[in-house]
Amino acid sequence: MIKERYNKYLNVLKSELIPAMGCTEPIALAYLASYTRDLLKGVPDEIEVMVSGNILKNVKSVVVPNTKGMKGIEAAIAAGVIAGNKDKVLEVIEDVKDEDIDKIKDYLDSHIINVGISDSPYIFDIIMVFKKGHDTAYTRIVNSHTNIVHASVNDEVLIDKEIVNEDSHTEISMSVEEIFEFVNEVRIEDIKDMLDKQISCNMNIAEKGLNGDYGANIGKVLLKTYGDDIKIRAKAYAAAASDARMNGCDLPVIIVSGSGNQGITASLPVVVWSNGIGASMEDLYRALALSDLVTIHLKSGIGRLSAFCGATSAGVGAGAGIAYLETHDLITICHTIVNALAIVSGMVCDGAKASCAAKIQTAVDAGILGYYMYVNHQEFKDGDGLVLKGVENTISNISRLAKDGMKETDKEIIKMMIKKAK
Repeated sequence: MIKERYNKYLNVLKSELIPAMGCTEPIALAYLASYTRDLLKGVPDEIEVMVSGNILKNVKSVVVPNTKGMKGIEAAIAAGVIAGNKDKVLEVIEDVKDEDIDKIKDYLDSHIINVGISDSPYIFDIIMVFKKGHDTAYTRIVNSHTNIVHASVNDEVLIDKEIVNEDSHTEISMSVEEIFEFVNEVRIEDIKDMLDKQISCNMNIAEKGLNGDYGANIGKVLLKTYGDDIKIRAKAYAAAASDARMNGCDLPVIIVSGSGNQGITASLPVVVWSNGIGASMEDLYRALALSDLVTIHLKSGIGRLSAFCGATSAGVGAGAGIAYLETHDLITICHTIVNALAIVSGMVCDGAKASCAAKIQTAVDAGILGYYMYVNHQEFKDGDGLVLKGVENTISNISRLAKDGMKETDKEIIKMMIKKAK
């Protein structure tokens, strides 16, 4: 692989594998709230917020970490205003203290945070207007969780960036074949530190989920019902980590494609599988890098948020990583991806909440089944539903389904969730 392509794939991993605490959409709200408060140089008297529908969808039902169970847009914003540290970015409310929680509750009781749903053309869009006395601060994030495109105080414009409606990683044209080439050639020292952090952070929250009481405890249900087989453990660890994360656990995870659930799903099944078969650490690093990059590749044609469940892409990535651990064979990996996509191509995203853990175990199961189908000489073929000949053609079809075909589905999901919220 030429140096330029090598470095681009390496930089994709470095930019995508970052720590975050809690569901990333409420954390993005808390981050922008803390940033805007600092611009205003004080806690605001009035707050007005406009968010795109997908932000509402992914914030409404999920617990904001370090708040003792608070949920929703207002809680996330208040946490950022009262106790956020913008310098910690997606770990912005890591240092909330018990006395801060009382202050957050008092602020919510004494201040009205006006929240509206925008008709923005951007799937990911947050606008905040903070007022204090005669001063007003205006900020906006578009497209990704920390991409501040505008910031101003009164008449002074501090940031005013052109909005490019695409994810940062789409600057590189990716393919499964090139990903496979990269992971075989990558120097372990180039990826070791970031993957070690991914392993430790995501395994820690999985253990917390399995040993605690979070959400619907999907991981525990899987192990209790189906036993301790490697296939069950792979699903259970991912589900348990999601259950903990969606339901207020304050441990950070390493995200992928802007999502903690996708970071969990792309990594934990591969780690569990590697441990189960006694693979070398080198093989684990390469398989993890492959799973992460396949997940990013699948998501790059879809976007950060959509009506298409992001766990699907990560479950397919995990299946590819498992196929790498077992065979180191590109053809097997390609067929695993196609088979898995054919199985779960219709799973919708109806927001971040406890049931994400169950969807994750389904997506991981599809990845595993996709692998076992191929090694047993079974496959979905060209013309079977959305499957086309060639892995990239099938990926392109799924991207088109998720990004274009499900636009109206996304709108209807958001309408239903808004109606229920009222």
